[in-house]
Amino acid sequence: MSEELIGKLKQAVIDGEPEDAEIFAKQALDQSVDPLDCINLGLTPGIQEVGELFSKGDYYLPELIIGADAMKAALDILEPALVSGQEREVVGRVVLGTVAGDLHEIGKTLVGTMLTANGFLVTDIGVDQNSEAFVAAIKENKADIVGASALLTTTMLQQKKLIEALESAGIRDSVKVMIGGAPVTDLYAQEIGADGYAEDAISAVDIAYRLMDAPV
Repeated sequence: MSEELIGKLKQAVIDGEPEDAEIFAKQALDQSVDPLDCINLGLTPGIQEVGELFSKGDYYLPELIIGADAMKAALDILEPALVSGQEREVVGRVVLGTVAGDLHEIGKTLVGTMLTANGFLVTDIGVDQNSEAFVAAIKENKADIVGASALLTTTMLQQKKLIEALESAGIRDSVKVMIGGAPVTDLYAQEIGADGYAEDAISAVDIAYRLMDAPV
C-alpha cells in the first residue's frame, strides 16, 4: 500500500494536481507511510520528471507551475511529520529573493521549489528586498548560495548593489551569487561579478549544483 501511495504522490505532481497531492500525503501519514520515503521516492522524482518534460518542450510554464504547486501542497503536510533526527539530505543552503523595487514572484518561487525538490534548504525572503535584507538572511541562515531575481531592466542594478553589499559586509567570499530574471543575461552576470546565471528554474538547479561542487 505504501508503494501505491508513493506512486500516487509522484503522479499527482506530474499531473499538476495540488488537491490530490495533499489528499495522498494525508493518507500516507494516516497509514504510517514514512514521510521521508514519500518525499524522496514520490515527490522528488515527480518534480524532476516535470522538469525534464519542461526542458524537452513537452511541458510549458503553466504545467511547471502547477506541478510545483502540487509538490508544495504535499510537502506542507509531510515535512512537519518528519521525526526528530530524520532529515532530508541537504546539498546546500540557499537564500532567494526578488530585489528592491521588483514585485515579480512566480519565477523566484519556482526556482525555490525546484531547488527544494533537489535537496537544497531554501529560505525565500520574498519580493522587493533590499541588499541589507539579503545580507541579514545570508548571515542568519549561513547560506552557501544567494539567488537574486530581477524581472525589470530598471531593477537589474540592484543585483550589482547586492554583490557590493556582500563585499562591504565581508561575506562575499563565503557565499555564491546566482542571478536571474527576464532581462538578465549571462554576460551581465559576468560583468557584475556574479557566480552564475540561471535562465529558468531548471537551469537554476544545475547552476546551484555546480556552485556547490555537488554531483548532478
